Amino acid sequence: MIENLPPCPKCSCEYTYEMNALVVCPECGHEWVPAETGAEGGDPAGARVVRDSVGNVLQDGDSVVVVKALKVKGSPSGIKAGTKVRSIRLVDGIDGHDIDCKVDGFGAMQLKSSVVKKA
Repeated sequence: MIENLPPCPKCSCEYTYEMNALVVCPECGHEWVPAETGAEGGDPAGARVVRDSVGNVLQDGDSVVVVKALKVKGSPSGIKAGTKVRSIRLVDGIDGHDIDCKVDGFGAMQLKSSVVKKA
């Protein structure tokens, strides 16, 4: 257990609490991994760490499962929750889309790591 929890990076609330491996803000509901903020600022190796919606570290070639239904522009139906995506590739995408993949029935696209869970 972390004694001095960091304030929320989104709203600066100081009343954060620990829930499993995450730190949660009670005011705005933001959840984050506390080691993640320290690693970004002072990581000597410069390696970027991409985490899924529950805090698992993702790597190239992993399989993930979509955790919420996603609308796809130009498609009458979207990607359903529970859809498995194989062989992801981590990229520096636009607007937080940091996973490059092929989704069955939709083709190549980019996803945000916050909407997937490691399979």
